[in-house]
Amino acid sequence: MPTGFTPVSALIGGALIGLAATWLLATIGRIAGISGILNRAVDTREERGWRLAFLIAMIVAAGAWFALWGASPRSGFPWLALTIAGVLVGAGTRLGNGCTSGHGICGLARLSRRSLWAVLVFMGAGIVTVYVVRHIAGGFA
Repeated sequence: MPTGFTPVSALIGGALIGLAATWLLATIGRIAGISGILNRAVDTREERGWRLAFLIAMIVAAGAWFALWGASPRSGFPWLALTIAGVLVGAGTRLGNGCTSGHGICGLARLSRRSLWAVLVFMGAGIVTVYVVRHIAGGFA
């Protein structure tokens, strides 16, 4: 199953995520945990402006990436699989009290033990999921 992964795109993407997280912390003192930003943007009116701006900027940046590099996001996934995956990611994020960006980027950079365990669980679940989808279920391509 081919993917669009390249070391260059991964390096650029990682650098941009790190830059955005650093900018957010340096300018307004907030952690770039995307699930928390989304949750509080929907649930509360507190500081909704910067949260919505950050989320919109993420979507625009992804669109710009695809437009500038002529790439297209992967498609053709079954809607049921996407729905189940979305629910599982949301449940995992809620159980882990944060997502990969909050724990993996910001939490590990702050030497948080809780974030280290969360990342280990996220990575383990991801490895198991890829193995099951590709080698047992036969993939979704």
